Amino acid sequence: MKRVGEVGGTIVKEPQTTECGGYGRYFQDRDGYYWEVVYGENCQFDENDMLIIK
Repeated sequence: MKRVGEVGGTIVKEPQTTECGGYGRYFQDRDGYYWEVVYGENCQFDENDMLIIK
């Protein structure tokens, strides 16, 4: 997330606890699109490295 600010993005929401026991936060890129970044040791991913949401 440090890099987001370095390249002109904006942190929109600071880290918050997620249901999978990790953390999530939001940022906005230079084009105005919003992104969510989530990390948690209990998060599961499919064969394409996509987060599995149950």
